[in-house]
Amino acid sequence: MRDAALADSAVTTRDIVRIELPDHAPLPSRFAEADRQQAVADLLAGNCFTPQDLPPGPYVLHLELRDGRLLLDVRDAGNTPLHAYLLALGPFRRLIKDYQMVIEGHEQAVTEGAADARIQAIDMGRRGLHNEAAELLRERMKGRVALDFETARRLFTLVCALHQRI
Repeated sequence: MRDAALADSAVTTRDIVRIELPDHAPLPSRFAEADRQQAVADLLAGNCFTPQDLPPGPYVLHLELRDGRLLLDVRDAGNTPLHAYLLALGPFRRLIKDYQMVIEGHEQAVTEGAADARIQAIDMGRRGLHNEAAELLRERMKGRVALDFETARRLFTLVCALHQRI
């Protein structure tokens, strides 16, 4: 177990080496798609994802929504299933809805050429939602999968992207 090694200041490991998302439909905007792509790139560049009941990674993570829950299907580097975790998304609904509104507001502000101060204020709101959601995700996964703060933030972005595809 590496709980003590899950420092929130800097991501130094790469437990997840590939992320698979369902490709049902494109995201509603190029901004939302760019947000998703950046979250995947950042996760693959560095993450701390430590399932408590599995051997050490690297892992391939398949993410999808199933019956109102998040399915985290963890596989080994050869894509052999190891364990699937289901996480109820009820506690995240408000955060997901608010995050989607903030993304839409950011897109609108950029498209309209809004003042930098307005765009920065929207970004601050988005960071606050990310932080709150990351803490909630870490708490909900406690005892099953240890996550550092940045990994949890990026996973929340992907959860929101999955919701936008519905």
